[in-house]
Amino acid sequence: MTDKIRVLSELAPLLKAHREAAGLSKSALAQRAGKVREVIYRLESGEDVTVSSLLAVLGAMGLAIQIVKAGLPTMQEVAERFAQDEE
Repeated sequence: MTDKIRVLSELAPLLKAHREAAGLSKSALAQRAGKVREVIYRLESGEDVTVSSLLAVLGAMGLAIQIVKAGLPTMQEVAERFAQDEE
């Protein structure tokens, strides 16, 4: 799975999708990452967690963060974002 996110709110469903695709429960992922289950709940609901917790969870799933220049969003991305806000 290759995912690109532009806003932090998009991270939560992607993490959940990757966890479910890996067949991991929240408890199993938390244990693998050396964190409490609350961290997984917070990440998947888009709440704040520490950077170290995020990196531990990503590492436990074999994922990494890539930093790239953001640039301007496409018109389609802007339209999709406004559509989400209206829901």
